[in-house]
Amino acid sequence: MTNCTDCTKPTQRMLARHALALATSAFLLSLLGGCMQRTLSITSQPAGATVYLNDTEVGRTPLETGFTYYGTYDVLVRKDGYEPLRTKADAIAPIYEHPPLDLAAHAMPWGVKTTIEWNFALTPLPATPEEKKAAETALFERAASIRQKLETK
Repeated sequence: MTNCTDCTKPTQRMLARHALALATSAFLLSLLGGCMQRTLSITSQPAGATVYLNDTEVGRTPLETGFTYYGTYDVLVRKDGYEPLRTKADAIAPIYEHPPLDLAAHAMPWGVKTTIEWNFALTPLPATPEEKKAAETALFERAASIRQKLETK
């Protein structure tokens, strides 16, 4: 019995089939890439406050909402009986969201979830006439102090 070396050599047709199978597998694996899920988790003291992000109402605390872009957001938190809180809050990107690591994070087949937590404490409105008068006096004193600083510059 003789060994035929020509029969064991890969043919062009066989190599083309393997290359096509490899390319198809790579394409299908790229479709399995997970997604990036970004969530803001917002709480407040007391709970039940209405939250606005960039002048758009997103719900009542405690809440979770999705977001697309990292950066600074204008936040308004309101609840009856409490002073409205207008502030800015930062959504800072984690290290795996910066190039070139973001490409690997996007390619993970199980996906990557990022949650940013914000907590806001609201101040109760003055309840008694004495508290209202004290708050009004403090407000006028702060206004006079700011006016004086501006006039001296």
